[in-house]
Amino acid sequence: MLEHGGNLALAAAQYNIPLADWLDLSTGINPNGYPLPEIPPAIWQRLPIEEDGLTEAACAFFGSRAALPTAGSQAAIQILPRLRPAGKVAMPSLMYKEHAHAWQCCGHQISTFTDLDDDILNSADVVLLCNPNNPTATRYSAADLLNLHQQLHKRGGWLVVDEAFMDATPENSIAQHTHLEGLFVLRSLGKFFGLAGARVGFLLASPQWLTKAQEILGPWSLSGPSRFIATQALTDFTWQQNTRLQLSASSMRLAALLSENGLAPKSGTALFQYVPLKEAQVRQQQLAKQGIWVRYFAEASALRFGLPTAEGWAKLEAALKAF
Repeated sequence: MLEHGGNLALAAAQYNIPLADWLDLSTGINPNGYPLPEIPPAIWQRLPIEEDGLTEAACAFFGSRAALPTAGSQAAIQILPRLRPAGKVAMPSLMYKEHAHAWQCCGHQISTFTDLDDDILNSADVVLLCNPNNPTATRYSAADLLNLHQQLHKRGGWLVVDEAFMDATPENSIAQHTHLEGLFVLRSLGKFFGLAGARVGFLLASPQWLTKAQEILGPWSLSGPSRFIATQALTDFTWQQNTRLQLSASSMRLAALLSENGLAPKSGTALFQYVPLKEAQVRQQQLAKQGIWVRYFAEASALRFGLPTAEGWAKLEAALKAF
């Protein structure tokens, strides 16, 4: 299995610290997630109703013409490689690993790059990006992505963009363009909304591809309670706007705290800070011994810090000063 953030049970066993005593900064999930509404009992007692307004709410929130609800973006990640014959797929060398794994499992050939160049464009059938990238926070402008899509589309290629960390900066999304043939965008309610456990994601693309994806998924890909919560979250514009402001302030606070303690971030998003350093693994272990779990990336010798809870700031600051 691939390593992910949030593998706290393994850390608890390794360092012999009870789960309840950990500050988990390894996931990039909003620690102050959307407040759960009361779920009507009838929703638990019937099969999910797919004409409940969720798709319309998603399209309004993302600015897209069509959307397919999926069990988190993970379901979409696993479906997309099945929608075209095996070919050549290019993606950044450091990116969310489930993408490469899914395409490889379907027989596609993976190549990686540090910077997009003409050789990549001329040889790839599919270019896959995270925007902003996870974990490096690299950003791609909408204009550059649309130009890339146009070049790929001329020869039947696809551009797939995972926008898992885009909700805090929706103005940078290309979701509104997903009616274009060969352009696919993945979104999720796990990060910005802090609803990772609800397993709600969306595939945004032209209707013909969403229909094919739906045929693979089958009926009831989301539970009724998850659909209900997601609809409420997607239509709560006041909460969304307040949360964008709060996350931006918290991210700047985190960057400043890390910098003050010799861990200046190279880049970041509203939900995490990315810190390359030679002794990254040592720092992860030092923090873990104090009950703080951060994500370590061996291939880049880097750490990713998510946002602390309100009570966790003091614990993180004390641990950093203990260095």
